[in-house]
Amino acid sequence: MLHNLFDKITGQEQNGKNSRKIKGTVVLMKKNVLDFNDFNASVLDGVHELVGQRVSLQLISADHGDSENGFKGKLGEPAYLEDWITTITPLTVGDSAYKVTFDWEEEIGVPGAILIKNNHHSEFFLKTITLEDVPREGRVHFVCNSWVYPGEKYTKDRVFFVNKTFLPSETPLPLQKYREEELVHLRGDGKGELQEWDRVYDYAYYNDLGNPDKGPKYARPTLGGSSEYPYPRRGRTGRPPTKTDSNSESRIPLLLSLNIYVPRDERFGHLKLSDFLAYALKSIVQFIRPELEALFDKTPNEFDSLEDMLKLYEGGIPLPEGLLKDIGDNIPAEMLKEIFRTDGAQLLRFPMPQVIEEDKSAWRTDEEFAREMLAGVNPVNISLLQEFPPASKLDPKVYGDQASRITEQDIGNNLDGLTVHEALKQNKLFILDHHDALMPYLRRINSTSNKIYASRTVLFLKSDGTLKPLVIELSLPHPDGDQFGRISKVYTPAEEGVEGSIWQLAKAYVAVNDSGYHQLISHWLNTHAVCEPVVIATNRQLSVVHPIYKLLHPHFRDTMNINAFARQILINAGGILETTVFPARYAMEMSSVVYKDWVFTEQALPADLIKRGVAVKDANSPHGLRLLIEDYPYAVDGIEIWFAIKTWVEDYCSFYYKTDDIIQKDIELQSWWKELVEEGHGDKKMSPGGLKCRLAKT
Repeated sequence: MLHNLFDKITGQEQNGKNSRKIKGTVVLMKKNVLDFNDFNASVLDGVHELVGQRVSLQLISADHGDSENGFKGKLGEPAYLEDWITTITPLTVGDSAYKVTFDWEEEIGVPGAILIKNNHHSEFFLKTITLEDVPREGRVHFVCNSWVYPGEKYTKDRVFFVNKTFLPSETPLPLQKYREEELVHLRGDGKGELQEWDRVYDYAYYNDLGNPDKGPKYARPTLGGSSEYPYPRRGRTGRPPTKTDSNSESRIPLLLSLNIYVPRDERFGHLKLSDFLAYALKSIVQFIRPELEALFDKTPNEFDSLEDMLKLYEGGIPLPEGLLKDIGDNIPAEMLKEIFRTDGAQLLRFPMPQVIEEDKSAWRTDEEFAREMLAGVNPVNISLLQEFPPASKLDPKVYGDQASRITEQDIGNNLDGLTVHEALKQNKLFILDHHDALMPYLRRINSTSNKIYASRTVLFLKSDGTLKPLVIELSLPHPDGDQFGRISKVYTPAEEGVEGSIWQLAKAYVAVNDSGYHQLISHWLNTHAVCEPVVIATNRQLSVVHPIYKLLHPHFRDTMNINAFARQILINAGGILETTVFPARYAMEMSSVVYKDWVFTEQALPADLIKRGVAVKDANSPHGLRLLIEDYPYAVDGIEIWFAIKTWVEDYCSFYYKTDDIIQKDIELQSWWKELVEEGHGDKKMSPGGLKCRLAKT
């Protein structure tokens, strides 16, 4: 009664309705292009403000539904951002805070969402909305972190939910349809070419890597959608097909790479983008190839000496006259501004690798050669040798005899007094095996300018816990045909003379294989490619207020954007990967063949270590896992990090899912997993490596 009397006295009861003013603060970042404030956009936005075309916000009730609108949460009256013109925007990219005042009425109750309309000329990045002194609730906070385009670009108004977490069954009834409609919109309709303001997450095959319109040399097979070339799905762009092949998607020009479609909220932030551009330009040889060939005229596309290679790290290679002009003529000015902001003018200078900072010959030692298998760029392939000689899993009907030619005589004198049998039994022998993955493609790879061997490297675990290489086997397909097997040569360590040089060359071939496998399989396929379907499915099937969405979303940052850039300049026909990694034009095709053996449940670090035999289950060891190689930095650090994450995730999920029954009844979670299995990794759904495990709390 006193409350009502107070409302009457203060004027907060109008027309019989309990109402009051609610103050709010909106934090946003105005449109920018690579650190440039768009002056024209700012002027037009100001004009729109003057003629009443403003940024409006409406509260959506979490308490009361509108019977005339399908019982969706009641909408409040529009409120508008205040002082848009007079609020000073920072000269560099930064936030601007605006005030907003809502007319709150009792029938709104506690706001659970906000509808926002941008009636300006240009988009802005909406960060947060905070309401103060909401009746019965106090402060209400909305974390938005999304680009909001002019309303004319959208077919559906933008709605942002309160910063709370709800399972689908726990969503306040007035918000349920808003939640469902938002997910339907994010899935799109599968039609048309997507534009930068579209917020659509959809799937497509990797059919945009080639450019058959440029000729057969640039044609590439479609990856995904077939048993011959299975692959994870990528984000759909909807670009039209090429003229010469209706199954291939057309490409955008290289210089328009920044415009390749990904949902705008998945694009790099300005700082990340500037760093990416600086590194990318170093590798885009299309702009500077003629000048570089002039530098290395003795052997075009190759270094003339080790000294030339070291120059990359010791001050860089002098830029030829006209190079910067050539770059400037081909690259937009705003992009150049970002590149030089981070990289100065030293476009051909790279950071010094730690391994050669102290000793420029350290890389040549057997110790360093072995150490890099445990702590180098690709520490995820070395495995325990469990039979001798090493065997092959390639089909002998197709590839003939692929068994190793390494004998006990090749390694027997270098086992610290052990026999081969004893060394195997004591888990002392390890192998870096790049034989089976490469052999099927060697004939094609070696038809290009690149020449490699399939390789097997056997190592011995010494009493001091370090590895030493025992033997390297280099193999080629039999010249009379694959069915006749392989021809192999075996090399053992030597330090001097011709044998020493040959041993160094054998190690170099192994290092090339390992580096290339890292780039193509360990990094691209097993990290970037397999994760993109998870990003897409999460945005299509899990609401932003779903607890699993909130758990996963921070880890998806930049994934779709960098994968899209990769398709544009890295893994495409004639791109950086094909020109720098040994499989050349067969690189992506080969990664598809490797994907056939990808098993989801083996991707967890403990499972991977056990599969490779470098760790065994041990109840008396920390985390129940004992490493056979104690000085294995990747595994030692990785296990601690992995189990810390596991514990945190289990605690988080257990808060929302007390029983398996709650998981089974979570319609969004079940749809998410079903889509991952049947769409995102659809080529694996009928294979032993498919994602066919049941979602359960345990």
